[in-house]
Amino acid sequence: MKTLIISGHPDLSTSVANQTILDELEKAFPDAEIRKLDQLYPTANIDVDAEQKALLEADLIVWQFPFWWYSLPWLMKKWLDEVFLHGFAHGSTGKFGGKKLIVSFTTGAPAEAYTGGEGSIGDINKMLEMFPATATLCGLDYQGALYIHGVGYTTRDDEQAIEAQKQAAREYAEKLIDRIQGITA
Repeated sequence: MKTLIISGHPDLSTSVANQTILDELEKAFPDAEIRKLDQLYPTANIDVDAEQKALLEADLIVWQFPFWWYSLPWLMKKWLDEVFLHGFAHGSTGKFGGKKLIVSFTTGAPAEAYTGGEGSIGDINKMLEMFPATATLCGLDYQGALYIHGVGYTTRDDEQAIEAQKQAAREYAEKLIDRIQGITA
């Protein structure tokens, strides 16, 4: 199975968790293709043909991104809008039938913020409804969402806190790696 990982972070040079997760994925899956949108498209001029070709060649697609404003970050949303076109990604001539999709993301807020209870931002499960809906529309076999909470920007000036974020991201990456291996085995 060919694995394609789409990194939707708009600036990985400022990331601790997403960069660490990608580093771990690269070590675990040296044959996987990792497309870092911020590096491929620093001016956000997306090469639709190249992205569609990469998607067509993949059996498993993994989206890795920070959860911004309860959705995809702007660059990944632009990528989705421009690449997942009718006739390619969906519609009677959609080309994704049988491909698998995993959604993986980080949040800055702690898990308690997403419980749906009093004082929380909201229910994370309701916020994620767009992902299985997108998969269904596109004929993708949705493999679920994995995420890690509490890896935000509030402690970037503290080396000990940065190392704690990296360690949490490495532990999370192990879970994601296990999930990918379970699908691709």
